[in-house]
Amino acid sequence: MVSSIKDSIWEANEDALIADGFGLALIGFVEGSGRSTVALYDRNKCIDILVNRDGMSYQEAVEYFDFNVVGAYVGNNTPLFATILKDLKNIYPCS
Repeated sequence: MVSSIKDSIWEANEDALIADGFGLALIGFVEGSGRSTVALYDRNKCIDILVNRDGMSYQEAVEYFDFNVVGAYVGNNTPLFATILKDLKNIYPCS
């Protein structure tokens, strides 16, 4: 499935960059007016990968991820990372 997501991203933008080592956290792509289509990753899954694969504590993984992954801007084709809110009912209750 990850390769089909990558194929979809590269079909939309052949120059889109992929974050190495975070394939299981790749959830799609983002499009916007006036910007390149880029890969979209689930931030929490990326942090889980660092904890489980690399043996980091949760806090170490967050600090590493924020500085070395999110902070690694390399141009308009750099991936984006979304924080997925699981329980939207508590955040935006319906009237």
